[in-house]
Amino acid sequence: MSKPITRALIAVSDKSGIVEFASALTRHGIEILSTGGTARTLKEGGVPVREVAEHTGSPEILGGRVKTLHPKIHGGILARRDHEGDRAQCKEHGIEPIDLVVVNLYPFEQKIAEGIEPDAAVEEIDIGGPTMIRAAAKNFAHVAVVVDPGSYAEVLAELDANSGSISEPLRRRLSLAAFQRTAAYDAAISNFYGHVLEGNYPGVRTEQWSKVADLRYGENPHQSAAWYRRDDGDAIQFPSMEVHGGKALSYNNLLDAAAAIECAHSLEGPGAVVVKHCLPCGAAERLTLSEAFEAALAGDPLSAFGGIVALNRPLDAELAGRIGSKDLFFEVIHAPEYLEGAIERLQTSAKWGKNCRILEGGIGEGRSIPREIRAIPGGVLVQEKDRLCRVASEFEVVTERTPTEAELADLHFGWRVLPYVKSNGILLAKDRAVVGVGAGQPSRVDSVEIACRKAGAKTAGSVLASDAFFPFPDGLEAAARAGVTAVIQPGGSRRDPAVIEAANRAGIAMLITGERHFRH
Repeated sequence: MSKPITRALIAVSDKSGIVEFASALTRHGIEILSTGGTARTLKEGGVPVREVAEHTGSPEILGGRVKTLHPKIHGGILARRDHEGDRAQCKEHGIEPIDLVVVNLYPFEQKIAEGIEPDAAVEEIDIGGPTMIRAAAKNFAHVAVVVDPGSYAEVLAELDANSGSISEPLRRRLSLAAFQRTAAYDAAISNFYGHVLEGNYPGVRTEQWSKVADLRYGENPHQSAAWYRRDDGDAIQFPSMEVHGGKALSYNNLLDAAAAIECAHSLEGPGAVVVKHCLPCGAAERLTLSEAFEAALAGDPLSAFGGIVALNRPLDAELAGRIGSKDLFFEVIHAPEYLEGAIERLQTSAKWGKNCRILEGGIGEGRSIPREIRAIPGGVLVQEKDRLCRVASEFEVVTERTPTEAELADLHFGWRVLPYVKSNGILLAKDRAVVGVGAGQPSRVDSVEIACRKAGAKTAGSVLASDAFFPFPDGLEAAARAGVTAVIQPGGSRRDPAVIEAANRAGIAMLITGERHFRH
């Protein structure tokens, strides 16, 4: 049932569009109640306003902490219009109904993102706003509540269509949005002070995720799935990326693209990454993006078919034509920017181009140290994301032979790509390009042998990066037989001396990092 709107209370921190919205309300004969800065803004915009203090007969007190906490406000919001007792009490106490509540809250989240001190942040905690929002949301049967300027147009359209009334379906949707907003607001306050008082892993952590889209299915067709946005300050934000045509992104597309984009973001200089099943089967850095793409593709051209490509520099039309060649096929392509003509070349150069998901942008600096959340039955695991702590030139050389400059450059490259390889992870690099990967094996020596087999003749003169220590010399010996000339690994095994001795016998240079990069 539609309910006529006779009186609205407006108190907003974000004043974008509020004058236009309130002006439209008055054209429907709706009386406007307001407070403080909002009332001033409306008056300056020519909107007739009745101050809340005049309406209640009580002044704002305590430096503005108490403005709307009054029976004439909350009684007007919470009164049930079809309840005889409520109507009688409102008449007895001179309480007039408030049919529309337009409130957005003090910008607590914005202030803490800007680095406000905890003691100062207290004054950014809204009290009256959430109280009014919750009251209106509870009484959605009779009252509409608006917490987001993005809802103004829909509310006005309904008022126009329904002669100044708002329907029950819209009131219900607005009520749900209101409860979701107050939940997020309280979570932000709780999480902020939880971190202040209890550190990075407080006793209680509240998360709120917003749905971006339903997905056709999950990893397999019999699994349902949806995509949610979580704003944790990460440098890579999928929901803010622009999608240029193609099929809808799938669950597996998103997982693979995340792996590719993160890996590409870690490269120095023009770089390209090819990912298949969340594994970088090719990655390279070169003087030009075109050279980097060719080197990344050469890492494992067979596996690259149907994979994901991520670039860390703007993509031009010429390279787009090469990526869209009829002998290649990619499910997703990502670049920070597409230069003139590049998207059109991708979409028209190959039969598969019109179906390819072309992603652009969505990469920034990040506002905080992001954390990963992974589900296990009955709970979640939370950890800081893996980040490289040092560069290869800072690591300890433990062998008789020191790496050459070329080997050191490859070791540095391999160590930066390695965190994106599933453990047990072994990566072979040559000329700052991946030439072989062995991953996900229970035995490290098996991963070494797979990487060498993948690299083939390119193993000769390559360097090896291992995500964890060699428990025995056998993995190092297998790499030496295949032609690996230098190794970078965390060390820390009680058999390190035996592994180092095997490296010396083979003439291999070895760096010990002291930091491990498992990726389960």
